[in-house]
Amino acid sequence: MFERILVANRGEIACRVMRTAQAMGVEVVAVYSDADRGAAHVAMADVAVHIGGSAPSDSYLKGEAIIAAALETGCGAIHPGYGFLSENPDFVEAVEAAGLVFIGPSAAAIRAMGLKDAAKALMEEAGVPVVPGYHGSNQDPEHLSGAADTVGYPVLIKAVAGGGGKGMRLVGRPQDFADALESARGEACTAFGNSDVLIEKFVEKPRHIEVQVFGDGTRAVHFFERDCSLQRRHQKVIEEAPAPGMTPEMRAAMGQAAVRAAEAIGYSGAGTVEFIVDGSDGLRPDRFWFMEMNTRLQVEHPVTEAITRVDLVEWQVRVAAGEGLPARQEELSITGHAFEARLYAEDVPKGFLPATGRLSHLTFPAGCRADSGVRAGDEISPFYDPMIAKVITHGPTRDVALRRLSRALERCEVAGTVTNLGFLGALARHEGFARGDVDTGLIARDIEALVVVPMAGPGEVALAALAGLGLLEDAPEAAGFVLWQPLERDVVLIHAGDEITVRLRTLSATAHDLRVGETWVAARRVDGQWRLDGAPAPGVAVDGARITVFARYGLAFDLVDPLARDSVAGGDAALIEAPMPGLVKAVFAKAGQAVSKGDRLAVLEAMKMEHSLLAARDGVVAEVLVATGDQVSAGAALVRLEDDA
Repeated sequence: MFERILVANRGEIACRVMRTAQAMGVEVVAVYSDADRGAAHVAMADVAVHIGGSAPSDSYLKGEAIIAAALETGCGAIHPGYGFLSENPDFVEAVEAAGLVFIGPSAAAIRAMGLKDAAKALMEEAGVPVVPGYHGSNQDPEHLSGAADTVGYPVLIKAVAGGGGKGMRLVGRPQDFADALESARGEACTAFGNSDVLIEKFVEKPRHIEVQVFGDGTRAVHFFERDCSLQRRHQKVIEEAPAPGMTPEMRAAMGQAAVRAAEAIGYSGAGTVEFIVDGSDGLRPDRFWFMEMNTRLQVEHPVTEAITRVDLVEWQVRVAAGEGLPARQEELSITGHAFEARLYAEDVPKGFLPATGRLSHLTFPAGCRADSGVRAGDEISPFYDPMIAKVITHGPTRDVALRRLSRALERCEVAGTVTNLGFLGALARHEGFARGDVDTGLIARDIEALVVVPMAGPGEVALAALAGLGLLEDAPEAAGFVLWQPLERDVVLIHAGDEITVRLRTLSATAHDLRVGETWVAARRVDGQWRLDGAPAPGVAVDGARITVFARYGLAFDLVDPLARDSVAGGDAALIEAPMPGLVKAVFAKAGQAVSKGDRLAVLEAMKMEHSLLAARDGVVAEVLVATGDQVSAGAALVRLEDDA
């Protein structure tokens, strides 16, 4: 067994790997960038080494610096986590050339599954079912169009080196094929440096079901399936295990196919074989096809751990250290059901725009597993994925596990940034999802209902007013009295862009009446706990003028200083500002140009995504304040329109 390993990652997955390694008695070394000097994974490690700048290309993607850190600190192996260098075969070879062990598959196995077209050809040879389509090398547009005709519309154009939905286009009619092909190729070339595509039959009611496999380089076992169909723009949102509606025959067929896939490439370590499944007529053994293999640990691996009671990271470390597979297939079984929800810092009403900010408050409820790489006081950085945590629940049945997930999401407390908690909660309560009637199009079909922003009721507004004035804290019993009369005053709050005036009547330090609109709310402190009209008050966090009430997945208020009310006024529609720190990827506006509301004026790259900045009204561009390639901070002015006449 290794005495010390280096974790070549950050955030949630780095902390998760360290937790298991340290429990095994293995010391861990962290690497960190400038932005991560005070990060949770750095504090958790036995040793931490600085490797470069904040951008991933200056730190977590610098393989030579990571290997040097491992050698300098006496490590025997490197665990890559997921993302960054985890599926880079050149990095694997460099690790091994340095005399270290890579905790994962061989470079050859990663290469075999790295290109979708070559991987599918290999899987066909191994007897793994593959989606009907064209995976050849002829990239002539006419040939590809003919292949689409042969497969039959609708078809998917997919980048061979793709992932995350980039370089993918759905085409429903032959006359739309040429434009879709050009668009997919352009995006694929930008994202992956490879414009080659493949053509696949589009499955009408697709489900994304994947099988967790584990190999020792010769033999492999599977840990059953996960259903990852609940997706938004090809990004997983909530995962579960096992898949709803799964039959023993289907499970056996998918498990055997996944094991054949792993053994065909001599796979070692944890990996996932992803299948596309036609769910239009239930789950049938002849209706699943190989999609791709992820040659690393998956983000959603905790749901598999929950139903199998196996620590997959422990298996990774043990097998990499030279041990055989810790269990045989017949020794693995399913217990209960599990869900995982991905909690992100993102502004759902603004199109799921990734968000930044300092987490002024962060707690998770008892009864769930919360895998997180941030703590209260930490910054959500613009340089990396804005994940806050993965919230995992388990229960004896799917219904119980889902109810526990819904309850856990309601009780998560996050302040300091906007989150997708309300969106996740709406999904957990979705009637179709609760029935197990799920496919990859569910979110898109019901998106309007799922992104409704929870609004504060009179009780939450009243509580925010009290918290903003510091009246929820202990105070002398006589506080609030003027000449032995109740003190009355107005408190002004901003919530969801609206100004709310609350009339406060203080009766004593433990009793207040508050009028919100036409409604009066009685706030009383009883046995040390605040109650609103007799009901227990939810938790509250105050950070300067920002108040967060932990009800309805978190309600944010700003306390208005009456002397500075003008500064709280709405934004100027003539000024287009950066919603977050980022890189100006493109500028389309020119001084003197007439623009219409909704026109794209610039593109900002942040959080590993591109965001179009649109004109808020019709007008004429007065000046362009940035250039392509500029790095800007949140709120920076990018384009100014001429004032309305």
